[in-house]
Amino acid sequence: MTGPECSHLKPLKIGDIDVANRVFLAPMSGVTDAPFRRLTAALGAGLVVSEMTASDDLVHGRPMSQLRCEATGIGPHVVQLAGCETHWMAEGARVAEAAGADIIDINMGCPARHVTGGQSGSALMRDLDHALKLIEATITAVKVPVTLKMRLGWDDRSINAPELARRAEASGVRMITVHGRTRCQFYKGDADWDAVRAVKDAVAIPTVVNGDIASFEDALTALEKSGADAVMVGRGAQGQPWLPGQIGRRLETGVAETAPSLAEQLKHIRALYDEVCRHYGLRIGLKHARKHLGWALEIAAECGRAPAETLKNWRHKILTSEDPHRVHRSLQDAYDDFAWSAAA
Repeated sequence: MTGPECSHLKPLKIGDIDVANRVFLAPMSGVTDAPFRRLTAALGAGLVVSEMTASDDLVHGRPMSQLRCEATGIGPHVVQLAGCETHWMAEGARVAEAAGADIIDINMGCPARHVTGGQSGSALMRDLDHALKLIEATITAVKVPVTLKMRLGWDDRSINAPELARRAEASGVRMITVHGRTRCQFYKGDADWDAVRAVKDAVAIPTVVNGDIASFEDALTALEKSGADAVMVGRGAQGQPWLPGQIGRRLETGVAETAPSLAEQLKHIRALYDEVCRHYGLRIGLKHARKHLGWALEIAAECGRAPAETLKNWRHKILTSEDPHRVHRSLQDAYDDFAWSAAA
């Protein structure tokens, strides 16, 4: 499915919205804020999705919820909403649409206990009738396309993703994304890309396969096993926001790309660090930026074949600093160190 084999495929559309390519960035709580989505989109991801946002919090104007839904300014603006009450899902969708959302994505896949304990996220797969009421309320509330992200089911005894997908499509959902695990698996074991094929076969709308996609080879295998129309990259993009774009371009052209040079990687993480600090304000931004710094250092050290002890020392120095100027100086020194290791 590479190069010429992909060139005949029609452009992917969500409703009447064109998508740049078939490799998307997954919504990840605490990760896919506007700065990270903006960078990943600029580097070529076909679609980026906001962090999951509680619909009632968005309606009530909670500042952090509004931040989670901020647009990137690049490509379609997708806001993912979670909730368990029809009123709040509908109102949340209206607020998101009024704020500029081009697509509303409904979360029925989050496995976190604090989400499922409130009967949201993947807990909704235990009650498909209620799940459909939420879907219908959301679709009725807005004019923009509504999409759905789910898991295979609650557990191995209740694999009901195909049924939910069929009913969601009949209600007007315009795209389905499936993480190839049950809720009870959380992130253990391997994602079952084969099992996603039953969902693809159940609907005519675009289907996206998600879970454990961290390379072009993973993406290609996931597409072949699932028959899906697109892939969604989650944890594989942490520390390497260029990955979805690289996979998307290779699927279209067949041309492989290496990881950016360490100098390019340094430029990306510096820009992301500064934007995260501006986005949240320095006090909160410093905390949010640390995870991105840690992932970026790990990828850079791997590219430079730096010893584990070298990475450990730089992680400690950079991740414990609360002085942005010192962080920038240390990042330069760290990446220079990694470059020396690569040249040795």
